Amino acid sequence: MKRRMAVAAVAAQLILAAVACGQAAPPPATEPGASQLALVNLQAKGDAKLTVTTPAFQPGGDIPFENTQYRGNTFPGLSWTAGPTGTKSYAVIMQDGDAMVRGAPILHWTMANVPANVTKLDAAMTAPPAGASYGPNIRGPNQAYMGPRTPAGPKHRYHFQVFALDTPLGADALASYATMTEAMKGHVLASGEVIGLGQVAPPAN
Repeated sequence: MKRRMAVAAVAAQLILAAVACGQAAPPPATEPGASQLALVNLQAKGDAKLTVTTPAFQPGGDIPFENTQYRGNTFPGLSWTAGPTGTKSYAVIMQDGDAMVRGAPILHWTMANVPANVTKLDAAMTAPPAGASYGPNIRGPNQAYMGPRTPAGPKHRYHFQVFALDTPLGADALASYATMTEAMKGHVLASGEVIGLGQVAPPAN
């Protein structure tokens, strides 16, 4: 009991320190949409992994405001290790696991049919690479990058998930998140993610 109280006190102190520095509190321990994230529900054959990174932030670090809807909505850039033999395309899915809409994590951005020889999406990208297509997000099909717009309160976790597929996806698969993930089932050779933290923008000075 004493140990629990001590841990709770430390957590409270960390939250107060973050608030004092103008930072939002860390995300809660429980992520409401964790079980519904694409990475959880689209198992890779043999559990093969991709290492996913971004030049904008460290894994688990804060997403710069320039990469959010608060300022600029600029794509942060994304890189990943090459998929295994048999990879025909890559798909990317960005979800906010701390915010639920209609019973699912908020879908911020998707891209499909990234060619197998492409393992990097440049920062400030304004169009998909040749052969690739924007997929759906919460606003509908064929949507460009939609960065975080985290509400006031604790930080949110944003999952940038990459999937190596043994097939390209047909145009009809990109009509919705449901059709996209259904078309991906059984075709994931490897997968990985990088998680960034979003927070509400501070008031303008």
